[in-house]
Amino acid sequence: MKFSTTPTLEGQAISEYCGVVTGEVILGANIFRDFFAGIRDIVGGRSSAYEKVLRKAREQAFATLQEQAEALGANAVVGIDIDYETIGKDGSMLMVSVSGTAVKAGI
Repeated sequence: MKFSTTPTLEGQAISEYCGVVTGEVILGANIFRDFFAGIRDIVGGRSSAYEKVLRKAREQAFATLQEQAEALGANAVVGIDIDYETIGKDGSMLMVSVSGTAVKAGI
């Protein structure tokens, strides 16, 4: 499966548009991890705890996107958009959503 944020795949013609596909993941943030991440951010370091959670959520969202595209018979997804949002009353949940157009492409 090929993924692209552009509407085309260089060197490959798109022969069929299969439809819009999406992948969403919502993860809860651990209060202790948040606390220590906040302290690290205050002293100017990188928050590896948050980076790890973001990476995991993004990978899961792309896996869902790929499953949907494969179910439509596609071999690529183009025009991918990735969004990150905090949700919940206190912003304690993280949502990662990806969307794009499933296509059949080939040389």
